[in-house]
Amino acid sequence: MNTIIDFANTFKNNVVISSYDIKKEFPKFYNHRLVEWQKQGYIKKVIRGFYILSSSEINEFSSFAIANKIYEPSYISLESALRYYNFIPEQTFTVASISTRKTKKFMTPIDNFVYNNITPSLFFGYEIIHFKNLFFKIADREKAILDYLYFHRHFKTEKDIEELRFNIEEIRNTLDLNKFNDYLLKYNNMSFKKIINNFLNYIYHDQSFRDSKRISK
Repeated sequence: MNTIIDFANTFKNNVVISSYDIKKEFPKFYNHRLVEWQKQGYIKKVIRGFYILSSSEINEFSSFAIANKIYEPSYISLESALRYYNFIPEQTFTVASISTRKTKKFMTPIDNFVYNNITPSLFFGYEIIHFKNLFFKIADREKAILDYLYFHRHFKTEKDIEELRFNIEEIRNTLDLNKFNDYLLKYNNMSFKKIINNFLNYIYHDQSFRDSKRISK
């Protein structure tokens, strides 16, 4: 197998193609073909060892799936997840992820991918989303907020948090506060819990909400 037609037919349903995938399907594959096909415009290199077909459709979901694949283990979170859930109004121009591996950034022809390192004990709270032939791991609503504030702890006060322009109504209507509080128990950091308390006070600014949803020390 040395033709682009065979290659494309084999991997037409792959959101991204790894060197391992290629060797598994075609043990005698000549790697110089990858260089040739890039020059001819048939494929694009994402990062070392990962490629896509140039004919592949690239959108938010495919970028999320690619992000999961090229740096494992990881899941989509931070600004990317907040925007996905309509918790923030701004468009994002980088695919942000959480990983137990070291912090990394890839600027690629496909998208810009950033990975923030987190301790393994906090690598949880994500779900798998299926869309057509794609699937990707993304923080659920509760963990996306916790991840964001965990990595942006300079937003300490309610006034600081107000500057983030959270979609208050969307968060109020969709956030599972029981799950949120259960997740927070896994963070052994009182200063972080104070930030979360300020966040809840800002989102649920009515006094009744403040009293009932305050994080206990």
